[in-house]
Amino acid sequence: MSYDLVVIGTGPGGYVCAIRAAQLGLKTAVVEKRPAHGGTCLNVGCIPSKALLHASEAFEEAKSHLKDLGISVGEPTLDLGKMMTFKQEGIDGNTKGVEFLLKKNKIDTFQGLGRIAAVGQVEVSGDDGSKQVLETRNIVIATGSDVTRLPGVEIDEKMVVSSEGALELPQVPKRLLVIGAGVIGLELGSVWRRLGSEVTVVEYLDRILPGMDGEVAKQFQRILGRQGFQFKLGTKVTTVERRNGVASVTIEPAAGGTSENLEADVVLVAIGRVPYTEGLGLEHVGVQKDNRGRIQTDEHFATNVTGIYAIGDVIDGPMLAHKAEDEGMAVAEILAGKAGHVNYDVIPSVVYTYPEVASVGKTEEELKEGGIAYNTGKFPFTANGRAKVNRTTEGFVKILADAKTDRVLGVHIVGPDAGNLIHETAIAMEFGASSEDIARTCHAHPTLNEAVREAALAVEKRAIHM
Repeated sequence: MSYDLVVIGTGPGGYVCAIRAAQLGLKTAVVEKRPAHGGTCLNVGCIPSKALLHASEAFEEAKSHLKDLGISVGEPTLDLGKMMTFKQEGIDGNTKGVEFLLKKNKIDTFQGLGRIAAVGQVEVSGDDGSKQVLETRNIVIATGSDVTRLPGVEIDEKMVVSSEGALELPQVPKRLLVIGAGVIGLELGSVWRRLGSEVTVVEYLDRILPGMDGEVAKQFQRILGRQGFQFKLGTKVTTVERRNGVASVTIEPAAGGTSENLEADVVLVAIGRVPYTEGLGLEHVGVQKDNRGRIQTDEHFATNVTGIYAIGDVIDGPMLAHKAEDEGMAVAEILAGKAGHVNYDVIPSVVYTYPEVASVGKTEEELKEGGIAYNTGKFPFTANGRAKVNRTTEGFVKILADAKTDRVLGVHIVGPDAGNLIHETAIAMEFGASSEDIARTCHAHPTLNEAVREAALAVEKRAIHM
């Protein structure tokens, strides 16, 4: 079996890479270890978590908010089994969609563990013990990432769970303790809080959402606190022990000090993810990795070994599905002789809680650290007509623009539908827009997007509705 390209892994980066390569005329194959395509994202990550976020939001809406709109539905009851079925139907629809797209583009698929046996050779080991070797001019590694383990804490996916186990809990835990105040911990904590859990978040740093704009993180923490989240920041977990059917968690200040014990029915370990390169044979062929286990690549996604490339979570950069997709398209175009490119300055990031948090470009902290002079424009959703009438007024839009050129350098939103609103500004930034460009663009009324325009107007202190 001889190919122009073999892609190992069919997550968002891998399957998109394969499709784009096939579109460009390259004879392409993919190797996937899971029974279904889509990687972590579609099977045990982005898609199932969004299904549960949506379903739990609807449950809370029916329980607490519909009566304010004049809608009486009685006290809702939770059928968790049915909710999990709803989640699985969403997973199946998406993974079967990827399978259809691969067939449509005449891409050969091989199910099994992929290993680089030599330059130009990928060995596929099937579940039945069979092995076959694919000959190829190029190999793209798109194997994604795995959950980060906390030393000394055993994940059994029952009482102590990873993000995967947190998507499969058989019942709502009365007390959920989340280790890590990043995106995954806050999203899954939101799901189970809405369904009835008491949620406590323990974070080693003195803030939530590390890497996001500090002002946004502070405001968002206050919002989550009003929803019922308890936070223990600047705190580390030293032990997790199972006692009498509950988890006994010992914590202490990150800087050292007196320890205390917390009890929980379920502990979620959500302290990040690490590149997944196990069993790929990288050492065998001499592919270099950095001190964090990431595959080292150049600006064209090439490793130090000719014909071997890597994209997505296994290389440097944010571990985001859409970043991997862009890299997948770019490397396919490079292999076909085109100028594939990814603009890492304009990659949106979204926290799919309620309200949502979205960010693109530089934070204030990054601009200060870089010595870049900037102007700030902010606009609260309390002053937006659509948000007011919908009673979704928590949060604000913040735009950071270069003090000299007015070019938009970063946008940060906490509020309703932030994950969609951010893309207006991402497109603007991709085209090098100034805050004035956004401010002078007519926005339909009444929409939440008007808050983006008002924040742009506020950069020059000329917001109309504030």
